[in-house]
Amino acid sequence: MSEPSVPLGLSGPRPAPPRVVLPEPLGYRWKRRLLGPPLVTERLADERLANPIALGVLAPDCISSTAYGSEEILTELIPAVGVAAFSLLVPITFAVIAVLIFITLSYREVVMAYTKAGGAYVVARENFGPRVAQVAAVALIIDYVVTVAVQISAGTDAVTSAFPALSPYNVAICLGVVVLMCYGNLRGIREAGRMFALPTYLFVTACALVIVFGIVRSALGELHHHSVHMAGAVPAGHPGSGLLYGASLFIILRSFANGGSSLTGLEAISNGVATFRPPEGRNARRVLVVMSVTLGSLVLGVSFLATVTHAVPFMTGSPTVLSQEARYVFGSGLFAKVGYYFVQGATMLILYTGGNTSFNGFPNLASFVAEDAFLPRQLTRRGHRLVFSNGILILAALSAILLVITQARVNSLVSVYAIGVFTGFTMAGAGMVRYHLAHRPPGWRHRLVVNGFASGLAFIVVLILAVAKFTEGAWVVVVLFPVLVAVLIRMHHVYAEEKAELQENVTRAAEAPMLRRHVIFLFIGAFDLAAARALQYGRTLGAGEPRVVHFVLDTTAARELEVQWSTLGISRVPLELIECPDRRLGRAAMELVAAAAADGETEVTVLLPRRVSDGVLRRFLHDRTSERIAALVGEIPNAAATIVPFLLGRRHRLRPGRERGPFLEEGTAPLAAPEGGALPAPEPSSGTTPIGSLRWRERARAGGRVHAVRVQPGSGLSSLECVLVDASGELLVVFQGRRSLPGIVPGAHLLVEGTVGERGGRVAMLNPSYTILARAVEERPPG
Repeated sequence: MSEPSVPLGLSGPRPAPPRVVLPEPLGYRWKRRLLGPPLVTERLADERLANPIALGVLAPDCISSTAYGSEEILTELIPAVGVAAFSLLVPITFAVIAVLIFITLSYREVVMAYTKAGGAYVVARENFGPRVAQVAAVALIIDYVVTVAVQISAGTDAVTSAFPALSPYNVAICLGVVVLMCYGNLRGIREAGRMFALPTYLFVTACALVIVFGIVRSALGELHHHSVHMAGAVPAGHPGSGLLYGASLFIILRSFANGGSSLTGLEAISNGVATFRPPEGRNARRVLVVMSVTLGSLVLGVSFLATVTHAVPFMTGSPTVLSQEARYVFGSGLFAKVGYYFVQGATMLILYTGGNTSFNGFPNLASFVAEDAFLPRQLTRRGHRLVFSNGILILAALSAILLVITQARVNSLVSVYAIGVFTGFTMAGAGMVRYHLAHRPPGWRHRLVVNGFASGLAFIVVLILAVAKFTEGAWVVVVLFPVLVAVLIRMHHVYAEEKAELQENVTRAAEAPMLRRHVIFLFIGAFDLAAARALQYGRTLGAGEPRVVHFVLDTTAARELEVQWSTLGISRVPLELIECPDRRLGRAAMELVAAAAADGETEVTVLLPRRVSDGVLRRFLHDRTSERIAALVGEIPNAAATIVPFLLGRRHRLRPGRERGPFLEEGTAPLAAPEGGALPAPEPSSGTTPIGSLRWRERARAGGRVHAVRVQPGSGLSSLECVLVDASGELLVVFQGRRSLPGIVPGAHLLVEGTVGERGGRVAMLNPSYTILARAVEERPPG
């Protein structure tokens, strides 16, 4: 290492350098108040779940459909055949359970084959390619959006069943719950925790109590039929004769389609298989089977009690069938009231929790699709609290719109609900058929039959849903589906074109020789502090004095500017006044720049002062002329526009000359921990010397976090440089002759040992021995 003429204070403890302190904008300060301090990437690591907790965390969306599955079947049957509907309810429930069995068997194969990131989208992408996978993507997107609306609507029906006075405020309650869920998920509430498992077990316990008590009381002859002709109940038709009691096959198919909503959420296990403890696939299989058995038992139990009690759906959605069954089973008295409100409370909790699962699933799905360049890239970015904030906000907005349109009625939502779900089932099964044919694992023929049959069965259900529910809202999905798939593919085409264009001849462009001349224009409307700052910046670019240009839109203002220029005495910088008779400012700017760059040997830079203001009102008072001119100039070869901002407001003042800026403080530690505990610079490790106390030419051990990494090309010898930081300072670590070292990336924790020296005025170690203490956190398991 080179020895400096002055040892930089390294003979003793090195004083901490100044720290840049930037003021936070008002919007960010409010974000911190509302959402809490930002989380660092280390907090991203997922908690691995034991099977009982995984069941409680991943099953609410699926098991909660017990609360409305049987009711939706009756909603179609009762208007057609009246009380005879209760004779058809259990057989149709058995048909739904048969589909449940085959879909469960299919997903048992999915979770064994895809233990990192499963789900219909990934299965379809890996086996059919990204374009075909967009069918699954659209299906899941629709599913997630409608899931929020259905679950919240059904949960609110449970509330209004217990408290009928709240019925007029059904939509308002639903919208309030959406806002609360959105806010909670923006704060980073995660599904992995005992708190989110509790509602599942409470609901299963509550439903089991109702079913067991109901079966016992039915066996004792203590339950009886109730009238279906009640005020507010769905109108009852008259039964006919025959096997179907006068109901047409079309009515049976519609009721079966409604009952298919009970199977929503079945794919949650495959989407969350990476959160299980090893062996992930085997544990996911077990939980999937337990979840499906629980769902089938509860739905069958609710259908049986409805047959015994003749609990009937109501037009407004409340009281629900499950609520009526709880009242009939528990009877009257103190115990009955406690039991009833326990059932309603548990139902509300699991339905709301089931809706909340979409706030985790939808943003993650959207990020996967966006990474494949079929959705906007903004959906791949994690926000303030390590969640995909854009996806959460989009989901909340879409589900709120859907709730308002349907007036939060479950029956209206179910029509568009199950199509997306069963399309996902179809794609997952078909993808696994392709997987078995390609990989041929042990027993692949048996598995191929299972997945193929499940896929075909799910596709038949999709057709039934599309035809039987077409006039009740399914037409929206049927029309929207191909449109959305086409939009996603078109979006991917745009990204692909941009990528190809940006990568074409990139090496030649980077190594192209510099142009012989460089001309700098400074466009001004008036000469003020903003223009003066841009002029000062233009002088630092090393191309002589900028050519200051004013386009004459108003001759009086131009004369005043000319007088001001002469009065200020800036004689070394000429002012050019250029006519603009048609007031097309952008066109005049392009003509001037194009003329300067026409010889092909001149690089043109245009400086555009822009006044940046605090507050919404101040921003509203200024136009965006600079941005428009910059965009036009950028179309001209060998020309570039630079916007030079000038901050207005009481917090910002010009600091002329070499005066220390307002954001620099003396004697403070670099990279100090921000409020809230997000710690980019760790405390020094035990057995090491704090970086801020390293001494010149002494051998030392230091540890910290890799804050930055740079590959420095040299004449025949490259070097890898990384900046290591702890709470006391920063150390430059140089590995000569290396372009990369595995594990040395930003965010990793490193221990180095070597002789302390200097490089470029910075404390440094050259070619030290090193140990990687902790690797940088990946955002998600590889899919």
